[in-house]
Amino acid sequence: MTASFISTKPIPVRERLIMALDVSDFSEARALVEELGDSVIFYKVGMELFMSGDYFGFIEWLKQQNKKVFVDLKFFDIPETVGRAIKALSSKGVDLATIHGNDAIMEAAAAAKGDLKVLAVTALTSLDRGDLDDLGFQCDVQALVLSRAKRALQIGCDGVVSSGLEAPLLRSELDHKLLVITPGIRPVDNRVDEDQKRVVSVEMAFQGGADYIVVGRPIRDATDRKAMAEKIQAQILAQFA
Repeated sequence: MTASFISTKPIPVRERLIMALDVSDFSEARALVEELGDSVIFYKVGMELFMSGDYFGFIEWLKQQNKKVFVDLKFFDIPETVGRAIKALSSKGVDLATIHGNDAIMEAAAAAKGDLKVLAVTALTSLDRGDLDDLGFQCDVQALVLSRAKRALQIGCDGVVSSGLEAPLLRSELDHKLLVITPGIRPVDNRVDEDQKRVVSVEMAFQGGADYIVVGRPIRDATDRKAMAEKIQAQILAQFA
């Protein structure tokens, strides 16, 4: 990477790491949060936990622990339904939430979000060129991501979820106008997993313009989870020193 697009937003450095709570139930999720302690402040709560029971009770518990919450449910339905869902979610103290879909869906979400920051999904990090062909998209991944990001900005969304591979393009075309949240982070090596095809390192993500990174398995599956989280925090701090 020849140019640096390091984030200029006034985000506390230790909040730039979002831990993905991709676990099977809430007891496991609570235990993981307690184990990580002050090494992680921001948590992503997604579909797996949504199907496990008292989702909003768990979000309330996270807020009681002084954690920030990213609801990653990728709302996709008729615009009125998405707007009502986002309005209801905005009363829960959630910080970030994802939506998917066309302009009308994004418009409904942006109009209803209140203090909640709405993120448009661009292209999942599990998709590559062949997957886009299967879905009927004729453009390449970068063109799709940039097009969706431009529309999200024009419509009033706060940010996008984007691979670190496309983040530099977003910054060069759109400057720092949108939040960029980057999943698919592999802090130990850049091995491609079965369900993550477009992955980057911590350094690549932030030098490319990410405001936040989302990390799941590298922390969850570590022998010493808190030590791994602190290692990643140190890597992040080094980018902003």
